Amino acid sequence: AAAVSCAWRAAAPRRLPAPWRSPRPRSSATGPTARKNVPYEKTLQDNGSGSGEPSRPPPRAAEVVVVGGGSLGCQTTYHLAKQGVSSVVLLERDRLTSGTTWHTAGLLWQLRPSDVEVELLAHTRDVVSRELPAETGLHTGWVQNGGLFIASNKQRLDEYKRLMSLGKVYGVESYVLTPSQTKDLYPLMNIEDLYGTLYVPKDGTMDPAGTCSTLARAAAARGATVIIENCPVSGIQVRADDFGVKRVYAVETAHGTIQTPCVVNCAGVWAPALGRLAGVHVPLVGMHHAYVVTERIEGIQNMPNVRDHDASIYLRLQGDALSVGGYESNPIFWEEVSEKFAFGLFDLDWDVFMQHIEGAINRVPVLEKTGIKSTVCGPESFTADHKPLMGEAPEVRGFFLGCGFNSAGMMLGGGCGRELAHWIIHGRPEKDMYGYDIRRFHCSLTNNNRWIRERSHESYAKNYSVVFPHDEPLAGRNVRKDPLHEELLRQGCVFQERHGWERPGWFSPRGAAPVLDYDYYGAYGQERHRDYTYNRLLGDEYTFDFPPHHDIIKTECLTCRNALALFDMSYFGKFYLVGPEATKAANWLFTADVSKAPGSTVYTCMLNKRGGVESDLTVSRISPGAPASPLAPTFEGDGYYLAIGGAVAQHNWSHITTVLQDMKLQCKLLDCSEELGMMSIQGPLSRVVLQEVLDTDLSNEAFPFSTHKLVMAAGCTVRAMRLSFVGELGWELHVPRADCVKVYQAVMQAGARHGIANAGYRAIDSLSIEKGYRHWHADLRPDDTPLEAGLAFTCKLKSSIPFLGREAVEAQKAKGIFRRLVCFTTEEKVPMFGLEAVWRDGEVVGHIRRADFGFTIDKTIAYGYIRDPAGGPVSLDFVRSGSYQLERMGVPYPAQAHTRSPFDPDNQRVKGFY
Repeated sequence: AAAVSCAWRAAAPRRLPAPWRSPRPRSSATGPTARKNVPYEKTLQDNGSGSGEPSRPPPRAAEVVVVGGGSLGCQTTYHLAKQGVSSVVLLERDRLTSGTTWHTAGLLWQLRPSDVEVELLAHTRDVVSRELPAETGLHTGWVQNGGLFIASNKQRLDEYKRLMSLGKVYGVESYVLTPSQTKDLYPLMNIEDLYGTLYVPKDGTMDPAGTCSTLARAAAARGATVIIENCPVSGIQVRADDFGVKRVYAVETAHGTIQTPCVVNCAGVWAPALGRLAGVHVPLVGMHHAYVVTERIEGIQNMPNVRDHDASIYLRLQGDALSVGGYESNPIFWEEVSEKFAFGLFDLDWDVFMQHIEGAINRVPVLEKTGIKSTVCGPESFTADHKPLMGEAPEVRGFFLGCGFNSAGMMLGGGCGRELAHWIIHGRPEKDMYGYDIRRFHCSLTNNNRWIRERSHESYAKNYSVVFPHDEPLAGRNVRKDPLHEELLRQGCVFQERHGWERPGWFSPRGAAPVLDYDYYGAYGQERHRDYTYNRLLGDEYTFDFPPHHDIIKTECLTCRNALALFDMSYFGKFYLVGPEATKAANWLFTADVSKAPGSTVYTCMLNKRGGVESDLTVSRISPGAPASPLAPTFEGDGYYLAIGGAVAQHNWSHITTVLQDMKLQCKLLDCSEELGMMSIQGPLSRVVLQEVLDTDLSNEAFPFSTHKLVMAAGCTVRAMRLSFVGELGWELHVPRADCVKVYQAVMQAGARHGIANAGYRAIDSLSIEKGYRHWHADLRPDDTPLEAGLAFTCKLKSSIPFLGREAVEAQKAKGIFRRLVCFTTEEKVPMFGLEAVWRDGEVVGHIRRADFGFTIDKTIAYGYIRDPAGGPVSLDFVRSGSYQLERMGVPYPAQAHTRSPFDPDNQRVKGFY
């Protein structure tokens, strides 16, 4: 390796446009410190950044102003024009692509571990390979040379096989190759350490500059688009309307002000600075990202692009040479982002980059004797979960994000540009874009610099790691703790992170497993944690088989089914909707009839205009408190208490707030998520135990299902709700934060002689899928309707009360359901996690969205949406009449389809009948 390093170092300096720099120290007492970043300017145009006059004067007004002329800016502008927006202005502070797009590799891989991302990538490929050339007669630089994913071990190849199965659903051609077959395809490759590969023949690359210039020309040709280069934005005017809602009003430049109700932030690394002009937090960081281009390599022509994830490198074909890049564990942060940086590069720090060289030479040995023609080290933007930031910002209406693409802006640009355009025009995207929506992050996190920095680093460093089903981050932890955190930690709780919260995952019998401060995986001179119990437990679950803690979760589940278990669900979002027009708002927001008497609780959905499910939640009618408390605020008019899954609380808050603002209703939404804890006691013995703790009659007659009361528990006032998310007799206790430990200890003491146990969300996942209860953003998403998801019972269609999305639901009901959520079980005990292909009578009809093992019925359970390949409606008879297989990692398993829950389909246990 040392000899290799010397050879590559010797080849490089003669061709670098800047002298070598000695690295500065990489660590400090408080964390990583980036080296001083002094870029050299590679000016491709006479006009430098911000100098001279704009390419044309800005107009006085526009429907939409897009800021940033990179991949996302050009794609969004193109799709806005294509979707009929009559006035779009694209502002670029220098020249198109001058920020980060010009130096990007331009790779496109069609397969990712997400159905939505596969669809987004397919659209980008269609735009650059077919659509743009047909519209303009110009070539985007698309080269279809294929893609090759390298597996050095079984787990990696299993991951690729999962992608292959998903690809069959979308018609993406792919093949698992043996090492010898890989050698035949790529003769220059070393296969001695290969376990296998995944070959995708129709992957390829595109030219960033060619693609963006063609997009700009196609957009301008539609006559409604103005593209202005050399026109930096200096300010964004935000004004409050009559109801105090902040809205975009205008965009200021040195050359004139453009009045507009909509700004789209596609500024890449510079997006946070643009966001600050409008008072919007944009949680991303800039980092150096590099690759080198080799001299000519004989025999490399027409070879596929390569991703060797285990070596954390990629090899991109570049004519008769290769570009070599990757993701290192110690990337350099760009601490002070320069406003004047255009067509610029940093000096390549070989101390950082050399970790990729050994892996590259191991994979393609000829590289050891190949010189380096050039190096490319430029800025890229990275986010906390390695996913883009998109959608309308919660802080300001009309301010949209299209940034933070983690070096994937070219390959995701077409799909995301189309979705963002639809989002701007219609208020929501067509696809389920929650994984990219800025609202996936709680508002307390988007301005938390430590959290953003730590999580962005870990996501960068683990970009090429195997995506295991039960992995958890080590960075940015312990930000939000519920009142039972320390109590449960002492009892062996292994926590998961959701929305900044630490929530119980499962309970280890081996004792406490605290989450420690982030050690940056030993980078930047940080000392790596030794004997880190939590990290070791996570590592034990790095498998696509049943995890080693399978039997522990089984015990939690069966204890709940046979006796009782306590679930700490305090991370839930807890909102109050109150005011003179709260009932009017509730009738419009919620699909179910929630305007019942105080004391009632209703399970309901919230929809978008197209009838897609934006949320499922419980809504309880309440009376005003006197005096006010977190359990019962004071208010005039009507009041409703909303309990929402904590991982999607910000999404729900923003959705409700947007609807209230658009309708201009006189009511308030109050957030009491931090002030209240929530524990759920479930199981056949829950009534016996809670009757010792609560001062109220818990009989079916006195306390029916779907009702709630304020009661006393251990001397504390709590709100008890008879509900279940696991399909058992049980109650939720909503408790003021200061009283949570006292109430928890009282319940555990009363339940001790009845066999009570703590249980976590891994158990909830299993128990709820047995019962057929939906999980939002798994088997229930914004691109699913209640009719498709089997939730028609939540819709008040028999009443005349209008609700958001009703017209779309009624239209679908009249037309027929052309996709339907179906429950499957397999007799063979094989682990499934989602993305498995669903075969019916020899044809692919869909894929699995959510899967788990049901310990009570002792079977694997999977839910997925299926279609009729002939294009007809999917009736229950269609579901029953087929013969099914679920394809897991290329292997089909016979499956049985169910039209009712496989466990307690008549809901006897929830009603208290055992």
